This record gives sequence, structure tokens and C-alpha cells, in this order.
Amino acid sequence: MARTQSFEREAVVRAAREVFWDLGFEGASVPALEDATGLRRSSIYNTFGSKRGLFDEAVQSYLDEVIRPRLAPLRAPEVAPGAVLDYLDSLREALAREGSRPARSGCLLINAAGAPIGHDAAVAATVAAYRAELREAIGRGIRARGGAEDGAAARDRLADAVTGLVVAAFALVRIAPEEASRALVTARELILAAAPLTPGRPGAQPAAVPR
Repeated sequence: MARTQSFEREAVVRAAREVFWDLGFEGASVPALEDATGLRRSSIYNTFGSKRGLFDEAVQSYLDEVIRPRLAPLRAPEVAPGAVLDYLDSLREALAREGSRPARSGCLLINAAGAPIGHDAAVAATVAAYRAELREAIGRGIRARGGAEDGAAARDRLADAVTGLVVAAFALVRIAPEEASRALVTARELILAAAPLTPGRPGAQPAAVPR
């Protein structure tokens, strides 16, 4: 019989995810990963093939456990009219919360895009797919707010702009948190100005964002 692994793979990946999120792929040394996961170098390489293999699983864990739960209301079969504003508000709160992982480290994938690992074709494709997933979710949230059918092109432009502001907020939060917050406030104001709620649906009077 094959020897049973003496560790839980998901827990190891989560621990490594925190190291990569804090330090980036290049900054995450194997000794730091050993300390975080409790595994020796040989076990890391036997299980994941390489540091890169562990990073790839950490990225997937980040998408599944951090990104997609926050986007879930925007990816649901029926999207509430206020869901896109709720997303922006909750993200702004997370980025502003002192000591929180998002405030301290931003977005693992946006960070990777600006680092040397971002030049790797597979990583670049993962980042592009993540941005497309974010854009689609935000677009669904904007469409749920209603508006004339002939406004589809305008809604698409709005979704592009809001997505760009969300990505900018992730990129800025570690060095300019107030600018990151302003980017999300601007995204919210663009939506309120350009995409009215469907009359008669819940959430017609969204709460104002505190300044």
C-alpha cells in the first residue's frame, strides 16, 4: 500500500499561499515556505514538483477561497440590483481595514502580474483569465441594475472602467491606500450616475458611501 501523507495538502497550500501573498513568488524563499508549511524541502518538492508547482496550487486556492466567494453574488443565476455596489463597498472596507491581509498585501494575482513571474506565459494567462472573470462579474452586476436595451455598449464601457478601477485599487493599496479607496468610490459613483436600478426591484435606494 502507498504510504499515507502525514499532512493535509489543502492546509499546506493555504499556508504557502500566505507566504506568496506577502512576499511574491520571487521573495518567497524555500526556507520561508518550509517554516510556514511545516514541510521539509524534500517533501515540498516530492509533493508539488517544485516551488513553482506549489505557487500554482496556491494561486488556485486564492481564486477558489478568496476571490470567488467575494464575487459569488455577482456570479449567481439571479444577480440582485445592488450586488455590484455591495461588492465595491465590501472590497473598499477590506482594503481599508488596518492589518487585514488585503490592506497589507493587495491582490496576489495583480502583484504577480507586475513581478518577473508575470512574464511567464502560464501565469500571464491565469492573470488574464482572472481579470476576465472579474470583468464578467462586474458586467453582470451592472446589467442587473437595468436600463434601456440600446444601452448595452455603454454598460460594457462602464464595466470596463469599473474593472480597471478595481484592479487599480488592488495595485495601489500597499503604497497609497487612500488612492485605492478613492478608486473604488469613483467606480461606485460611475455606476450610480450611469446605470439606474430597474424600477420596482429591491435596493432602489442604495446607501451612500461614507467619505
